[in-house]
Amino acid sequence: MSKALIAMSGGIDSAVAALLTKNKGFECIGATLRLVCSSVFGLPAENDEKVENDIADAKKVAERLDMVHKAYDAVDKFKKCVADYFVTAYEKGLTPNPCVVCNKLIKFGLLLDIAKENECDYIVTGHYARIEEKDGRFLLKKAVDETKDQSYFLYTLSQYQLAHSLFPLGEMTKEEARLLAEENGFVNARKRDSQDICFVPDGEYVNIIEHLTGKSYPEGEFISLDGKCLGTHKGIIRYTVGQRKGLGISLSKPAYVVEKNVTDNTVVLGDNEDLFTDTLRTESFNWIMFDTPQSKIRAKVKIRYNHKAQWATVTALNNGGVEIKFDEPQRAIAKGQSAVAYDGEYVIGGGIII
Repeated sequence: MSKALIAMSGGIDSAVAALLTKNKGFECIGATLRLVCSSVFGLPAENDEKVENDIADAKKVAERLDMVHKAYDAVDKFKKCVADYFVTAYEKGLTPNPCVVCNKLIKFGLLLDIAKENECDYIVTGHYARIEEKDGRFLLKKAVDETKDQSYFLYTLSQYQLAHSLFPLGEMTKEEARLLAEENGFVNARKRDSQDICFVPDGEYVNIIEHLTGKSYPEGEFISLDGKCLGTHKGIIRYTVGQRKGLGISLSKPAYVVEKNVTDNTVVLGDNEDLFTDTLRTESFNWIMFDTPQSKIRAKVKIRYNHKAQWATVTALNNGGVEIKFDEPQRAIAKGQSAVAYDGEYVIGGGIII
């Protein structure tokens, strides 16, 4: 009998993933990571209560499925691997995607180590994605329900991580998963999905960064593309490329953040059309579908999670990154976000935009 470690967040998706894995005859162990605490991240005390409630919900589901459940404290590792990366990226003028890093280092890094310690063959998560083995290579595919597809966040996974991972929800819709949770009497069957970054409730990331660093970020100048001063910004970490709302500046026409210059602490504003470009480069591109190609390839590419993938030509570079040239210019390509290439339902690979 194969043995699987179920990554249980306390939510519906991981609960149903546990159910489906158990029903396939696996010996299952539930594991929940405690990633955030109020004292470290400067969050309201009620956040700790929410974390403990999530752990309790995961434990109740495990008990209902006659599974062992273990909780692990990973606050320090999460802060070092994910939160500190998030902070450093913003200080460099980037727009980071912490979920991508968390998947690589925590959910399929630390948890995979815990799986080994518990002599498990696989780690199981509630991600909406699919894995297919073909000719000895493990391929990452979009979920059947593209409205819930999370393959974009999983492009960093190695062949080893894919080989030892299972995504039972990849063939399902969210509605089907919720119905299964209700039919099986799970305590969290009606729990709402969280839309926030787990350590940034309500999107108030500036407060978190200031708490973690002990810094306040100085005001600077809003400038035009030709270098003219347009006004004063309230700290460079408060802005991201493409932003229009919340600039706190009144001009004769709508203005958008086009660029951030950390060196001179300026935020460049321009028109909407100034946000369009057809070329980007990434670092450390992770090829999943095949090894690094020797020639250019055609693919559809997403530059952020909610971006509709667009046709582009992808060229591998000697430094391990890629150059991506879109057929049509794309709006607000942000350094620090991820560019992920697809061939139909298959993830070709991805990398961080530089």
